[in-house]
Amino acid sequence: MSPDLWMLVSFGICLLIGMPVAFALGLGGAIGIIMGLSPDMLSTLGMNTYNSIAKYPLIAIPLFILTGLIFERAGVAASLVTFAQSLIGQRHGGLALVAVLVCLIMGGMSGSGPADAAAVAMVMLPSMSKAGYPRPFSASLIAAASSTAILIPPSIALILYSVMMPGLDLRALFAAGLFPGILAGASLLVPAYLLAKRNGWEAEKTEERPPIKQSFVKALPALFAPVIILGGLRSGLFTPTEAAVVAVTYGLILGTLIYRQLTWRALLEMFNEAAKISGVVLLIIALAGIFAWAGTTLGTFTRLAEAILSISDNSWTLLLLVMILVLLAGMLLDAISIYLILTPVLVPLINHFEWNPIWFGILLAMNIAIGQFTPPVAVNLMVTTKVANIRLEHTFGWAMLFMVTMFSALILVMIFPGIALWLPEYLGFSID
Repeated sequence: MSPDLWMLVSFGICLLIGMPVAFALGLGGAIGIIMGLSPDMLSTLGMNTYNSIAKYPLIAIPLFILTGLIFERAGVAASLVTFAQSLIGQRHGGLALVAVLVCLIMGGMSGSGPADAAAVAMVMLPSMSKAGYPRPFSASLIAAASSTAILIPPSIALILYSVMMPGLDLRALFAAGLFPGILAGASLLVPAYLLAKRNGWEAEKTEERPPIKQSFVKALPALFAPVIILGGLRSGLFTPTEAAVVAVTYGLILGTLIYRQLTWRALLEMFNEAAKISGVVLLIIALAGIFAWAGTTLGTFTRLAEAILSISDNSWTLLLLVMILVLLAGMLLDAISIYLILTPVLVPLINHFEWNPIWFGILLAMNIAIGQFTPPVAVNLMVTTKVANIRLEHTFGWAMLFMVTMFSALILVMIFPGIALWLPEYLGFSID
């Protein structure tokens, strides 16, 4: 068996037996080094793991993870929900529209799908159940809408993609994700509205409409969060990494001084949880460096790309095949692992067909977003079903429906790249 197969097969077996992805990547890469190079080359493991995480943009990842936890528990979601309800009122599909809208705004603060899913579900699920929405439907809708957090800037997934693709302007990636993220959210509203109207959900008035002025004043500090972050990036006031620091600081001000939902004990718990999550994420990135170095040195990724290119000369055919492959991967793996495993294989395809790397990165993010609420893994869905106190399998039908509608939004961005590229080009960012 060739060294390439030794590396890939050992990685696959490790995943099948339930080994954590980080260790599966590290062990697969180490076996590839032993079989393809020399046991003496194992001395490079320390250097490769260090080089994988010794990158300035990665500082933003733990900070945005902390930001997501802060906004989740600072009372931000509740104020946004009240304001959205005051604008929309009670009508067929009204609460579904509120849930999606709040998920999009929360995504512009944290970049974390699971954090947004937890915050919005805790506030919206009781109201939606009272209005007649089935809990499996509500949990699926919130899980799908919160997945747009990896598209709406700032996005942890896009930060990692920019690290994997040196030379890309992260600000351009952030800007490129805005309209596709809104489009993905809008694609969920059509089936939600039609189902609400057909089934009579929200047919009877169950709650008083909140006063617009009071709810707007209360939500205004939260609404300013994405404005400060994105405005600072656009103006050049701070870099994306510095934006993460600003986001944490602003979140702490909101939670402790304005909404007063955060205590010293809660802060310590959040710092502890953020450190644990960040440790897992950075461990995956570090050990993936072994896998990436082994695959590059052995030429494994190049041969895999050549094998994919041999399937067809048509760029659209291969693009669709790649999207299906990433979609399937998204059902089984987390976003970070997918970027680390597939990006080295896909770079030769991007170069061969001269696909725009910004546009392609957004397509990957949209695909991975779908995977966040599509079983069997479905991290966002796991969060919302836990809040709703229902079994995961009860949501499968609804999740499949929203997967189809969001995939239609992905197809539109594939056909019309300008949906993603117009805004960064208009703002003067480099999109090459």
